[in-house]
Amino acid sequence: MEQPIDTQKVTPVDAAGPDPAFIPGLTPPRKEADEAAREPESELKPEPESESEPEETAPESDTEVESDAEADADAEDAKVDGPAFSASDRRGSITADATGIVLQLDDQEAEFRWDEVGAVEVGTSRRRLTVTVHTPDSRWYPNDVEAPDKARAQAWADDLDKVLDAYFED
Repeated sequence: MEQPIDTQKVTPVDAAGPDPAFIPGLTPPRKEADEAAREPESELKPEPESESEPEETAPESDTEVESDAEADADAEDAKVDGPAFSASDRRGSITADATGIVLQLDDQEAEFRWDEVGAVEVGTSRRRLTVTVHTPDSRWYPNDVEAPDKARAQAWADDLDKVLDAYFED
């Protein structure tokens, strides 16, 4: 049996182009990018600054530097005031203080301010402390850390309860 030969020409579609947002047939190509690519290099070089402008700005005075350092110290003191909780293992950590709750696992981190928290579940099983943060939009974010022993996991749960009692409104 013979197969018919297709005489229609299929036009190739550019799969990759300079604009990743360009979809052939749906969006027109951006002309700005094409024009910028065609400009000679001499037109793209910045002009040298005039000699009348000062080259460097005056350094900050010592009083400004001291006031910035005092402001940073005051901000750190505000975080330290009141109870704080921190537990970590080789992969993750759970931190709760006056600013809120921070859950970290490997390179991922989730920060919750106290006004973003709907509820907090705390549980222990064997050597593991599990904390689940529930938000008002019906989402929950669990994290757990492994303690060296069962008593340490229970102590972490008790310490976290004290922090929750201090900052979280029922």
